[in-house]
Amino acid sequence: MTDEGRTGLIRSSDAPERATLLELLFDVAYVAALTLTSMRLAEEVTPTGAVRLLVLVMAIWWTWSITALLTDFYNPERLPIQAMIAGKLLGSILLAASMPHAFSNLGWLFATAYVAMHVGRGVVLVSVLRSTTARTRAARFLFWFVISGVLWIAGIFVEGWDRFGLWALAITIDYVSAALRYPTPMVGRVPLEQYEKASGHLGERYQQFLILALGDLLLVPTLRIGASEFTALRVAAFVLAFVTTLLFWQIYVFRAGAFLQMALDVRPGRITRWAPYTHLLMVLGVVASAAGFDLVIDRPDGSTPAGLICVIFGGPALFLIGRTAFEYEVFRTVSRARLGWLLVLVLVAPAMVFLPPVLVTATTCVVLLGIVVSDAVRAHHGMSATPDVSLREG
Repeated sequence: MTDEGRTGLIRSSDAPERATLLELLFDVAYVAALTLTSMRLAEEVTPTGAVRLLVLVMAIWWTWSITALLTDFYNPERLPIQAMIAGKLLGSILLAASMPHAFSNLGWLFATAYVAMHVGRGVVLVSVLRSTTARTRAARFLFWFVISGVLWIAGIFVEGWDRFGLWALAITIDYVSAALRYPTPMVGRVPLEQYEKASGHLGERYQQFLILALGDLLLVPTLRIGASEFTALRVAAFVLAFVTTLLFWQIYVFRAGAFLQMALDVRPGRITRWAPYTHLLMVLGVVASAAGFDLVIDRPDGSTPAGLICVIFGGPALFLIGRTAFEYEVFRTVSRARLGWLLVLVLVAPAMVFLPPVLVTATTCVVLLGIVVSDAVRAHHGMSATPDVSLREG
C-alpha cells in the first residue's frame, strides 16, 4: 500500500464524483458574496469602484476555486478535510460580510480571513499528510500563499490606493503562481501529471457554482423591485432580468455536460489549470449584469449614462468571453457565431446613449437570444458536436 493509501486523505480513483453536502453548504456562502458584490457595484459605478471590487471578487473566487481543487484531490469524507471545509465556510462568510467595507474600516477582517484560510489549509495539510508527494504539493501552495499573505496583511496598515496596490499585487501573485504551477525553491513546480488526475467531481463543482452564481441575477433584481414602487417599466426590467438569467443558463449549459466530461477525458490537465480563470470571467459577467439590473429597475427610464451602459453590456460580454475562452483552452476551438454576436454587442454599445435603460437591457437580451438560437440551429443540423472553427496547436 502506498503512503497515499495509508493516509486515507487522497481521493481514490473510484470515489463518488458527486459533491458532498458539506461542499454544497460551503457554496451557500457565495450567494451572499456575489449579491453584496453586485449591490456594491450598483452603488458606485465608477472606474475606481470597479477596479477595487475586481480585486475583492478575485480573492473571493480564488478561495472557492482552491477549495474545489482541494476536494477533488483529497477525500472530502475524511475528518481533516471536512474540518478545513468548515473553516473555509466560516472564512468565506467573513469575506462576504467585510467585502463592502474592505477598503475602509473592515480591511483587517477581509485580509486576515483570506490569509488565514489559505495559510491555515497549507499548514494543516503539511502537518497531517504522510506521503512525500502529497506533502510537497501542499508545501508548494503554502509557500506562495505565505508570500502573497504578507502583502495582504501589509495592506491592513495603509489606506486608499496604497492598500489597493498591495492587495492587487497579492492577488496577482496568487493567480500567476498557480498558472506557473507554483514554482518553489528546492522542490520545483507541480508536475503536470498531478493535474491530469482531475475527476468528474471537479467539472461538476464548476457547473454547480455557475448555476449558483446565476441566482445572483434573480436575487438582486428581486430585492430591488421589492423595495420599489411597482410600475410597468420596472416590471418589464424585472422580466428582462429573468429572461437574461435563462439565456445565460442556456448559453453555459449548451453542450456543457458533454463538454466538461469530454474535457476531463481528453485533457483533464487543461480544465484543472484554466477553468478557474475562464469561469472567473463568467462570474464577473453575472455580477456585472445583476448590478446593471439593480440600477435599471431603480430607474428604468430617462437617459442612460455611459457608466451604466458599460455595466449592462459588459456583463454579457465578459460572460461570452469566459465561455468562449474556456472552450478554446480545452479544445483549441472557437465558435464563430458567438464571436459574431460579441462583435454586435461592441458595435451597438455607442448608440445606447439614445435609449432608456430598460431598452438597453432589452438589446442585450436580443443578442443573448441570438446566441441561443444560433446554438440551436447548429445542434439541429448535427453540428453541435463540432465547433465552428478549429485552431490546432503548432
